[in-house]
Amino acid sequence: MYNEKTSSLPFNEGLKKYANEMRKNPTPEENKMWHILLKGYKPRFHRQRVIGNYIVDFYCPQLKLVIEIDGEQHYLDENQAYEEKRNKYLESLGFKILRFYNSDINQNLKNTETTIYH
Repeated sequence: MYNEKTSSLPFNEGLKKYANEMRKNPTPEENKMWHILLKGYKPRFHRQRVIGNYIVDFYCPQLKLVIEIDGEQHYLDENQAYEEKRNKYLESLGFKILRFYNSDINQNLKNTETTIYH
């Protein structure tokens, strides 16, 4: 289990470059989420953070919270096993995971904000 005060997150160095590229070129929904809801939020959120062998969209160490914004590809049958494995890994580190569809960000940002902050 991950403990922010006594250890660092598992980190795959090979994903660092890819995470940096993703941070520089966010999806429109990630960009909207960051600039409208998360950028100035305290406690602080991080974008495109490597945790183990995965890159999460947004991560708040103090809240032990991972936020994912998912396009349709995340819900295809062929991706379900990967998504389940990824979720189990992150949960094993003690993280809560909130998932939002792109449409949640584009059509109902206020409800997304309420879900995150409550």
